[in-house]
Amino acid sequence: MQSEPYDFIVVGSGSGGGVVAARLSESGKYNVLCLEAGTKDASYIWSRPPLGVVYLVDNPLVDWRYESEPNETHGNRKIPVPRGKMLGGSSSINAIVYNRGQKLDYDTWSALGCKGWSYREVLPYLMKLESTDLGSDEYRGRSGPIKISQSKKLCSFFDLFMRSANAAGIPDNPDYSGEKQEGVAMAQLTAWRGERQSTATSYLRPARNRPNLTILTGAEATSLILEGKRCVGVRYLRKGVTEEVRAAREVIVCGGTANTPKLLELSGIGNPQVLRQHGIPVVHELKGVGENLRDHFAATMKWTFNRPGISLARKGRGWRLGLEILRWLFLREGLIAQGHGAMRVFARSRPELEEPDVMMIVSPYIIELKTGRGRRMSATEGFFMYTHVQRTESTGSIHVRSADPLAMPVINFRFLETEYDRKTAVAAVRRARDIAAASPMRDVIAEETMPGPQVQSDAAILEMIRNTGIPTQHMVGTCKMGSDAMAVVDEQLRVHGITGLRIADASVMPTIVSGNTSVPCMMIGEKCADMVLADTKPKDAAALHHAKREMRPELAHH
Repeated sequence: MQSEPYDFIVVGSGSGGGVVAARLSESGKYNVLCLEAGTKDASYIWSRPPLGVVYLVDNPLVDWRYESEPNETHGNRKIPVPRGKMLGGSSSINAIVYNRGQKLDYDTWSALGCKGWSYREVLPYLMKLESTDLGSDEYRGRSGPIKISQSKKLCSFFDLFMRSANAAGIPDNPDYSGEKQEGVAMAQLTAWRGERQSTATSYLRPARNRPNLTILTGAEATSLILEGKRCVGVRYLRKGVTEEVRAAREVIVCGGTANTPKLLELSGIGNPQVLRQHGIPVVHELKGVGENLRDHFAATMKWTFNRPGISLARKGRGWRLGLEILRWLFLREGLIAQGHGAMRVFARSRPELEEPDVMMIVSPYIIELKTGRGRRMSATEGFFMYTHVQRTESTGSIHVRSADPLAMPVINFRFLETEYDRKTAVAAVRRARDIAAASPMRDVIAEETMPGPQVQSDAAILEMIRNTGIPTQHMVGTCKMGSDAMAVVDEQLRVHGITGLRIADASVMPTIVSGNTSVPCMMIGEKCADMVLADTKPKDAAALHHAKREMRPELAHH
């Protein structure tokens, strides 16, 4: 660690933080420190193959392994909440699906008062981060760090399903990240030549040899250092020792929807009632910290086939799985290179809608639980779908469990609490059934095994979703952007009432996007870095030295 303060400290290396750290260090003008709690980097064996996600989730080496509190909105169950704990954060352990969401999502942010965040204004950043030959130059980037590819049709299922979706009134869409999202399509992936593209591989790996960028792994932030209403540094725990580091200009927190509000609350920033409950002194009141939690809550549906060879079931077990592993090792192709959920459907629950309000994730195999923990591909020939509401309204919260910085946060999901969420969730299941009932899929399906044909009424479908539904790891909103009483950051991502502190991760999203959240977080990171650099006015050497000496008096003799 250098003796003088860094210009910028970035807490977290995930989809937001990895981008911010790389971009702030790009010019070579500023010394940047990136703190990452995890110890594994992009060379970790299971982070490279896309299907390696099955060995990343619930792996204590790379996953925080959080879980939600039980409540009646999701069947009084504790639900696992995977979060990446390695270089690249959740971008290193996710299902690698590339999905920006819709124009409507960002225009909604703008309409809520988040100036500068309309689709027209964020599109340049979405294009800046990607490199792909998909779609048109008007909407897609060609030279960014994250290389984007598309899933391959590895079995006959995909064409059968697409034709049935068409018969159910859902068009083909060759680029759901282009002008329109609606349609059925092979999934776009943050993968290139069969390997995962994360902020660790695509932003930090090229940047880590810069002399002005320090990446410190195994460093878990425990509190922000505040002097009055200014953030001047970070305390972190590394190898059992608490250390401090100072920032001459800004601290940018990118811990994610769970860990960012936790860090703010541990630092005395939040709702006084929550802080006092845990004996944490109140430094700055912001009642919105930890509130407004949203996620996509998905129903799982399964069907079996009446003949072999349609699905990928045989490729996922035994000696055939061995062949697939060899195929990936030597050719970077096949099932291992594809990831989880190779097809996407974006549909309208009602014909009068202008934009799709439900999403389906489709895979030509069935996942079953293993004895104990974990999952595996079933030998049963069939397919499964996740269906969920795109723009959920119901909100929960995430707060500290205690003043202990190592304690897991309290995650309280609240699902299906609004009439819109309930009606649309049921409609999503019915739309999935429309596709399965259309030819040619209906000709090859033996039966619906989940939820099963006995579940037909709206009430029965809703009960099934409550009792078996799962979050899709798209948590957002716990430090939302805006200017209302519950907003935590402004449109420049600056924490209200605290200077020298910004947030750049999914927690700042005021509403959830219509899709996966990793790429929108990378966009937030890109935009944040630009805003920080635009606000960073050159200081003469004497003024900067004085600022650093004020923070570290022991440097006065230099």
